[in-house]
Amino acid sequence: MDTVTKILRPTRENTPFGPDMSDYDLWKLLSAPEIAAIDKNKFPQNNTLESILKNDTRIRQFKPGEVVVREGDYGNSAFLVLNGKLRVVLSPGLQNYLSGKKQTPKKSLWKSLSRIWINQKIPEVRDIPRHTDPKILKNDNGADSHSVFLQDFSTVLNSSNTALLEEGTLFGELAALRRIPRSATVFAESHVELLEIRWQGLRELRKYDKNWRRMIEKRYSQSGLVNFLKKVPLFESLEEEILQEIAANTLFQSFGTYDWGDPCKNIRRKDDNAFKHEPVIIRQGDYPDDLLIVRAGFARVSKHLEEGDQTVTYLGVGHAYGADELLQAWEGGKNVSFKVSITALGYVDILRIPATYLEKYVFPQQTFSNGQPRKKGAASIQGHQLTNLLNQSRDNETLMGWAVQERFINGTQAMLINLDRCVRCDDCVNACADAHDGNPRFIRHGKTFGNWMVANACMHCMDPVCMIGCPTGAITRVVADGTVIINDNTCIGCETCAESCPYSNIQMVEINDNKGNPILDLETHQPLLKATKCDLCIDHVGGPSCVRACSQDALHRVDFHHVRPEDAVDQPVI
Repeated sequence: MDTVTKILRPTRENTPFGPDMSDYDLWKLLSAPEIAAIDKNKFPQNNTLESILKNDTRIRQFKPGEVVVREGDYGNSAFLVLNGKLRVVLSPGLQNYLSGKKQTPKKSLWKSLSRIWINQKIPEVRDIPRHTDPKILKNDNGADSHSVFLQDFSTVLNSSNTALLEEGTLFGELAALRRIPRSATVFAESHVELLEIRWQGLRELRKYDKNWRRMIEKRYSQSGLVNFLKKVPLFESLEEEILQEIAANTLFQSFGTYDWGDPCKNIRRKDDNAFKHEPVIIRQGDYPDDLLIVRAGFARVSKHLEEGDQTVTYLGVGHAYGADELLQAWEGGKNVSFKVSITALGYVDILRIPATYLEKYVFPQQTFSNGQPRKKGAASIQGHQLTNLLNQSRDNETLMGWAVQERFINGTQAMLINLDRCVRCDDCVNACADAHDGNPRFIRHGKTFGNWMVANACMHCMDPVCMIGCPTGAITRVVADGTVIINDNTCIGCETCAESCPYSNIQMVEINDNKGNPILDLETHQPLLKATKCDLCIDHVGGPSCVRACSQDALHRVDFHHVRPEDAVDQPVI
């Protein structure tokens, strides 16, 4: 009797994005002007243009009134309009018309209760047919095809501010490549045929074809910029025409490395001084001539003191810096300069808005809260996280400062444990194991600050760099809420995500069949691996088992964006 099970290792070709794409469909795509213009000779033999279209794209049909993407949803793909017309909804959006966000199915109450007396004795068991049956693998690509229609299509067209998208238009690349929520809602005005390109394929097209790279970069720097500016407090009261003028004259810059996970880990292993490795956006003492706004990623704000550089806070998406200094200069201040330095944490996209547009459209409108006109030398209008923080001393170092240093500000669901309350009972670990068939999905140790520890559990990052290199799209985000999950059936065990995670929160495990026999690669005879991590018990009623199991209220899942510096050393804000 065999003591091992051997199967062929799953590959990228087992899980195409468009399982029904035929040779005729491929031929038709290659004839489309936007695809025909691509130089096929620039692609390597092991990753041809044809293979990218076959594996990383799918053709989708939409009916009039059907929503293609929704503002606020997380996107894993971009779209090219093959034929038909769509509408992109401009501010203020369609919140009153949209419903039907797809939710992850939860386990039934019976299945949840059954775990009390049914304990999986064999860890990491996998159903062999799900890993070997081509029909199952072909249709298990994690693609979201949940349809939503506008409730009153004609009313939306007549009453909403929309822009037309026609044949040959590319949209959705911003969310797909930068791992951020969709910036606008797009719906079909007529019957529409779209080529949906999952972000792995978009990345390859950008890499090997210069025209696509230029198109994507241009689209990225311009796409949704007016809508984005409307959400920045300084500009929210400006009219559409003014915002369009500002957007047309905004400079777009990128700093740092897009795939920043590995460089970050290497720096931390070799050198504790992260400052000197971070690309400089502005330096303390520089003359202010632009307003800086973060469009994607994070930036460190630091102040140079005699004893060294002190981290003050960080800037995230939508945060601005420079308004105070520009206002001071506009009011006639002498020798005005930036009070801090700003450097890129990993990767950051920056918008630079020339001072002339603030002087023309923003500063003259500023008023006191009582409605009286602003006077010379009036209080700051900047209104973001830097308020009152510049006066902090090194003695007032906070959890937030530590979170910036360790990049934990990237986490939206970090596992924060109060070590003063934790009694080391491991109930959290056992509960996680019970919820995941015998193996816990986190490790109860990690970086500490005072009595706080951030455990090695997936933080469901705002910028999940673990997704970048996944060849099959197995690691992705739930469209509705951004939870980062791994499709076990399409994971090929390449370890790319585990190596990319800056926090070492993804574990590779050897898998077994239902008899406890190890599953080996049929060709190499080596154990097959799967990537595992915390999934926030996404299919369980009641949320994360670790939190519910902690009888001491020592464990919380926190978003570091909402941890206030003045409160964090006492208790986390969740």
